[in-house]
Amino acid sequence: MTALTFSRRHALLALLLFGIELLIGTQLDDAFIRPFVGDLLVVVLIYCLLRTLLVIPCYPLAIGVLLFATLVETGQYFHLADRLGLGHIRLARIIIGSTFDPKDLLAYLLGTVLIMVSHAAREKWQGART
Repeated sequence: MTALTFSRRHALLALLLFGIELLIGTQLDDAFIRPFVGDLLVVVLIYCLLRTLLVIPCYPLAIGVLLFATLVETGQYFHLADRLGLGHIRLARIIIGSTFDPKDLLAYLLGTVLIMVSHAAREKWQGART
């Protein structure tokens, strides 16, 4: 069973990442940061949001977020927003997405690796302090 909590550290990270995502989404129109780094960071953002409220071990949660992102991208491949009748709603197209890009899958994977490496480094650093 998953326990509820409130992680101030993860909440602050989520707010920071959300702000960065907003800046990327509204201020950049390039070929790398917006399409690739933005997707990499969104995986980390979702992870931090979930860790803000839930006590779930890092690796299973990170893999779950990766699977969720992959499912969303797969939905884009099958034009899910249109199939749900939401294609005309701009917010739905932003949230669900409308364009499949296999590079997004790589970005999600790298975001998951970043989560796991950061977690392992933090645990190692904390272990060295005790």
